[in-house]
Amino acid sequence: MHVPLGPRSPHSPRSPRGLRRPRRLPRLHRSRLLAFFCLTPLLAGCFASSGSGSGGGNGQGRDAGGSGSRLRVALAFPPAENLSPYGADATILSRLGVTEGLTALDGNGSAVPALAASWRREDDRTWLFTLREAVFHDGTDVTPAAVAASLARAGEARPAPAALAGVAFTAKAAGGAAVRVTTAAPDPVLPLRLSSPSLAVLSPKAYGKGKKDAVDPVGTATGPFEITRVTGTSAAALDRFDGYWGGRAQSSGVDVRFVADGAARANALRTGQVDLAEAIPVAQAATLDPGTRRETATTRTTSLHLNARSVVFKDPALRAAARAAVDASVLAEGVYEGHADAGAGIYGPAVTWAQGKRVRPAGRAKAVAPGGASLTLAAYDNRPELPEVAQVLKQQLEKAGFKVTLEVREYSRLESDALAGRFDAFVGARNSLLDTGDPVSVLAGDFTCEGGYNLARLCDPDVDRAVGKARAAADADERQDAAMAAEAVILGTDAVVPLVHQRIITGVAARVGGVTPDLYERTLVGAGTRR
Repeated sequence: MHVPLGPRSPHSPRSPRGLRRPRRLPRLHRSRLLAFFCLTPLLAGCFASSGSGSGGGNGQGRDAGGSGSRLRVALAFPPAENLSPYGADATILSRLGVTEGLTALDGNGSAVPALAASWRREDDRTWLFTLREAVFHDGTDVTPAAVAASLARAGEARPAPAALAGVAFTAKAAGGAAVRVTTAAPDPVLPLRLSSPSLAVLSPKAYGKGKKDAVDPVGTATGPFEITRVTGTSAAALDRFDGYWGGRAQSSGVDVRFVADGAARANALRTGQVDLAEAIPVAQAATLDPGTRRETATTRTTSLHLNARSVVFKDPALRAAARAAVDASVLAEGVYEGHADAGAGIYGPAVTWAQGKRVRPAGRAKAVAPGGASLTLAAYDNRPELPEVAQVLKQQLEKAGFKVTLEVREYSRLESDALAGRFDAFVGARNSLLDTGDPVSVLAGDFTCEGGYNLARLCDPDVDRAVGKARAAADADERQDAAMAAEAVILGTDAVVPLVHQRIITGVAARVGGVTPDLYERTLVGAGTRR
């Protein structure tokens, strides 16, 4: 999802990535292991008390440098791929301040320096990035050779990260502090692309000798916080990394629990068990003190994906019937209680330029009576509104004449089946600018024949041509216009039905400052986050 999307993830049935879980912490100078977290089903267990300097629930963690309390954070999505940055887990790492890329995105969607202090375009296919002085969590320097090797490994991963959908490139050390990246075809948005959480730069120790897509971010990243312990899919501990190039973090560490139940996350914040809780359900928002709610407009759209290769929805007329049956305004005002806008397209109101450039879909098939056609509709419960959205859709589709079986699971247990096309329809929440910040990339990754996150299993030559034209546009305005034209072609297939554009509610304890939620949902905890 995927983070997120909900989370995002490359498209292909696969087993979890081969991430090692070392018995020892990767930094040799550490003298103590963090103890396992105390875990109970609804966060009734114990976090460290304020100011204790403990890393786990029993106070055996490290207060790096002896100052700054540890943050206690509840995240909605547990690791789905053993914290591999190449799939859904990439945003977990970026939101916790663990990983960084060469670039980052600002609030206007422009690329800004991160590990690269500057860059310039040498010709239409070649870019030169100059690195800042930085150190990996394992104590080794961030060198051009290490950066080039890290980018190369991301390019070799299969399935490819969504940010690299249809993109071939080489990265080489270029002397001094420079890295030269050369793309097989002109790529005018490469600096945006390299901001993707899935293209995080890791040290050579992250890759080992296993499969090309096996990668271990534990102790090998560059951010203000370093992973020191992972307890399966239930918890993790991070310590402040004192060698961070951006300055010493104000918190000594972060204790994380992965809690799929939205009510449990809200309750943990309300009772003081956590300092931050992401994705507070709209139904729980009113139970929180107004001062602890942060509502952020995002580029996330919840959509109904209709599997264009399934028995029922390979017929465009039945896809049109399903689309006609959906009333998105009911979802925005009912399920989301006004914390969302009815779906207008793949891009929502947070993508401000899209509203004046939207093109009306054309060429849609004529809807036919479903005649009792049977389908399986799937949704995940990490985002608590989605099961309710799916239930409303079930009722609307059944009223139109479909027979609907509803299947709801936690995302990590649903992902592989969804990506393999084992459902006729799927309700998912996708941040359209998460992967690259480039509006065209989400179209290429989600709706083309070679797309890495093609939940609708769409393979339409008209769509591929429209997206290809948008990808070739170098001028920003022309690229936006072409993206909106491609959006219209995609919507014309009725393989995706935009439902709502979301505003995300984050629970933040009153004593906590410096939280960094953004419209791309890439950041949450940073060097300045403190309690």
